[in-house]
Amino acid sequence: MKRPKICAVIVNNDIEAVRSVAPLVDLFEVRIDLIGEGWRELAKNVKKPWIATNRSASEGGNWRGSEFQRIKELLGALELKPAIVDIELATENLGEIISQVKKRARCLLSYHNLDATPPIEKMREIVQKQLSSGADICKVVTTAQKFEDNLSVLQLISDFPKARVISFAMGALGYVSRILCPLVGGEFIYASTEVGKESASGQITVRDLRKIYEVLKV
Repeated sequence: MKRPKICAVIVNNDIEAVRSVAPLVDLFEVRIDLIGEGWRELAKNVKKPWIATNRSASEGGNWRGSEFQRIKELLGALELKPAIVDIELATENLGEIISQVKKRARCLLSYHNLDATPPIEKMREIVQKQLSSGADICKVVTTAQKFEDNLSVLQLISDFPKARVISFAMGALGYVSRILCPLVGGEFIYASTEVGKESASGQITVRDLRKIYEVLKV
């Protein structure tokens, strides 16, 4: 088995924290909505492939401006050459935005449910829609209300063996799905650079996640 891929999420301007975990991760996510001013300078100093993300408040982000400004800022990141751009599946004018992104980067289409984990049939429909819309990577993130929700989000990865899928559940009850996501075929899993810098509930630190994989010998 290949080493599980970890994506460290950058939520502030602490470049030293970024550098300290760089040897342990495969890529970074630059959270424009959480970093705020100065995110461009930080992105210029990231030495590994990175994802440009400007998450909307409705899907768990912290963007406070208009939707027009959010997308403008996100597309502006293309000038800094991210490897991937994350766009919410529910975004208006999605086709037009995807066409702009795919000229210069891979496109990750994401779905976040902050309340629950939908039935597996519903989640399959979401991935199908992401793929038909042109996603290079499909991301489905839910909220675990019971342990079985871990099984549902992991099953979703297995249901699309030829696609690049990331699927896990947030919250304390979703902890297991975060660990297992890349072990059952998920493209990668997100982790925080350090304790207190989580971008979502239940997120594990890079160092703890790597230790877990070392114990599992993967």
